[in-house]
Amino acid sequence: MRERNVGKCLLFLLCLNVVSSVVMAAAPPTCPADTGSGCGSDSGEWDGEFFPGIPKIKYEGPSSKNPLSFKWYNAEEEILGEKMKDWMRFSVAFWHTFRGTGADPFGAPTKSWPWEDGTNSLAMAKKRLRANFEFLEKLGVERWCFHDRDIAPEGKTLEETNANLDEVVALAKELQGDKFHLLWGTAQLFLQPRYMHGAATSSELGVYAYAAAQVKKAMEVTHHLGGENYVFWGGREGYQSLLNTDMERELNHMARFMEAAVAYKKKIGFNGTLLIEPKPQEPTKHQYDWDAATSANFLRKYGLIGEFKLNIECNHATLAGHSCHHELETARINGLLGNIDANSGDPQIGWDTDQFLMDVAEATLVMQTVIKNGGLAPGGFNFDAKLRRESTDVEDIFIAHIAGMDTLARGLRNAAKLIEEGSLNDLVRKRYQSFDSELGSAIESGKADFELLEKKALEWGEPKVPSGKQELAEMIFQSAL
Repeated sequence: MRERNVGKCLLFLLCLNVVSSVVMAAAPPTCPADTGSGCGSDSGEWDGEFFPGIPKIKYEGPSSKNPLSFKWYNAEEEILGEKMKDWMRFSVAFWHTFRGTGADPFGAPTKSWPWEDGTNSLAMAKKRLRANFEFLEKLGVERWCFHDRDIAPEGKTLEETNANLDEVVALAKELQGDKFHLLWGTAQLFLQPRYMHGAATSSELGVYAYAAAQVKKAMEVTHHLGGENYVFWGGREGYQSLLNTDMERELNHMARFMEAAVAYKKKIGFNGTLLIEPKPQEPTKHQYDWDAATSANFLRKYGLIGEFKLNIECNHATLAGHSCHHELETARINGLLGNIDANSGDPQIGWDTDQFLMDVAEATLVMQTVIKNGGLAPGGFNFDAKLRRESTDVEDIFIAHIAGMDTLARGLRNAAKLIEEGSLNDLVRKRYQSFDSELGSAIESGKADFELLEKKALEWGEPKVPSGKQELAEMIFQSAL
């Protein structure tokens, strides 16, 4: 009897060993993605997990204390008839998330992720790209954005640079598959010394031509990857001094550049939206796309109003002396709201800090405009935001994005609550109710001349001006937060 039991135990252990071997062979490697981990494949490419200690992020509700979970963002939940993920269309910014070093104007880099080897080689570029898609998978975000020079290194010649980009983009296409999507691509026309006087507004013809070639290639790869938009951020399209600047000529050159971009977009069959991203200054003293209103005026002046929309960045709004809500509303009422760079700035710091948006009140105002706009598609919310210099743990990348997503999700919930409750909308409507009269309708339809208005003013005498009820409006708004 004892021998039979021993035999059964040995048989069980043998079976268990076989099953374990099969499972281990089928499971992907889970060792960390550091350069000395020895987890490389035969081809020399590392093929394990970049975030082995991070689970797939799930919605756990407002009562959860787990920092690696969503408290307010529930992707499939419907708000005002649309799923949250469709209202948001979240995207991860490759340059901040995977190329951010923590450096600032006063200090050296503080971050070097475990998978970095200190080079800007093609092999390293591919490793970063794999990290990006693992991050998207675990975070539960379907979209990403990039600058051309962030995903692939610049070569010694334009031909070599383009070849590098093609090689990395081929891998990106493979990794995207059917699950992930490119919200937008763009060309980095501000970091390289050749662009110190600008790109489309450079005083040098050779630089203008080089910038055009770079944008041409960036548009091609964006189209190849199924990009939904293409962004122009004029980081150095401006001036430091008007004493040595022909501003009119530079603006005309920039317009010709944009016209050529529109023409090439149509030539290659790219159906994405072209976006201009306003910013007032930094690095230049004055940039030509100062804010939403300035950019709208530029587009109208040069007959481009139907060809572009705007990518509004909240931190850029702060630098221009506006609120993000103001910039979004300006873009919306001009029919130009295309995309939002979801970040914020510190009012006590005078530069572009690109912090994750954590202010629920601001997020609520942002989502009010998005709802009025009927959503952002084919645009979305791109996290053009970076970890603080002092945040150096790999898990901080997840925590920052989770917090940003939750903040905007709370904003959506609050904005929906305000709409459904209706008090704030009623307050605004009543404030303008005098224009709902026959004369008000005539004014708004352009049928009331000065003679008619003078006649009414003489007839009515001194007008009574009611309270604006600002404190009540703020009370109603705060009650929804």
